[in-house]
Amino acid sequence: MTRLGMPEADRLTPAQAQACAEAVAGKRGKVPAPMTCWLHSPELARRAQALGEMVRFDTTLEPHLCEMAILLCARHWTAHVEWNAHKALALKAGLDPQVISDIAATRRPGLADDRARAVYDVATTLLATGRVPSPMYDQALAALGERGLVELVGVLGYYCLVSLTLNTFEVGLPESVAHDLQDPAYAGDRPGPEEAA
Repeated sequence: MTRLGMPEADRLTPAQAQACAEAVAGKRGKVPAPMTCWLHSPELARRAQALGEMVRFDTTLEPHLCEMAILLCARHWTAHVEWNAHKALALKAGLDPQVISDIAATRRPGLADDRARAVYDVATTLLATGRVPSPMYDQALAALGERGLVELVGVLGYYCLVSLTLNTFEVGLPESVAHDLQDPAYAGDRPGPEEAA
């Protein structure tokens, strides 16, 4: 059961209603899942969803690479709702299903090009250590360029915020448990999507 959800429509403050209207009018066309919690701080909701729209739709990263970075973040934090949503989007963007399976299992996938390898290496290393070693930085810079590398860090930072929000407030749980993430905290004692009432 979600710990903190969307305020009732008739109880939205003007600031909350404005934040929702901006999200709906944007490229998503809806209020994204973590924003239902962020609305309890309307200015955070407004600014965070705008950043999310930018890093999701307006970077120089190809959509399948952006989605791969998001999945790596979701896997790192075991963020079920984020994983389920972006797994579907990654498939639609053309990310190889085997790469998605490998990420879910925390295995290094076979990646076809330098840009994909740079996204994977930077994302996994940065999430694990909070740093990017110089040789990896140089390779990523060569593959992605300065703008692409900055945008990748932005994608990861935003989706860490999303993951932490979803996990803290248990948004969409237990009904949206991603069984392919094999999260012991939600295994066995919680119903899966097909079992949820």
